[in-house]
Amino acid sequence: MSYENLNALGLKDIENIDYYTVRTELDQDVLKVYYQKDKASFFHRSEKFKFHRSSRAVPSGDGASNTEMSEISPHLVKVMSELDHVTKHHRTEQDIKQKVLEDLRHLQKVVSAKVAQIEADLEKL
Repeated sequence: MSYENLNALGLKDIENIDYYTVRTELDQDVLKVYYQKDKASFFHRSEKFKFHRSSRAVPSGDGASNTEMSEISPHLVKVMSELDHVTKHHRTEQDIKQKVLEDLRHLQKVVSAKVAQIEADLEKL
């Protein structure tokens, strides 16, 4: 399958995409694409892309005023469709549970290291 929209974003390593996330920040949607983690790495390699949300006025129920609505970019919808195909985004419940547990263990390590660093900095004072 040709991934025109993913290629247009500049994604070169499409076959190694692991998963993606989308979140909204003000008037933008932020797409973050994560690649399969290398054995020697603690973190997933990732790339971030921002898509401007379009807005339009929609008549409100009273008819006297309009309500401003924002919509996801049509280009982002196409990109997400291609990413779904690439990642086979329909993971099983067990896969999701395993991923959450791995993320939690990683977060525990990061927080423990940061606490130790702060404690060491406090000892220096």
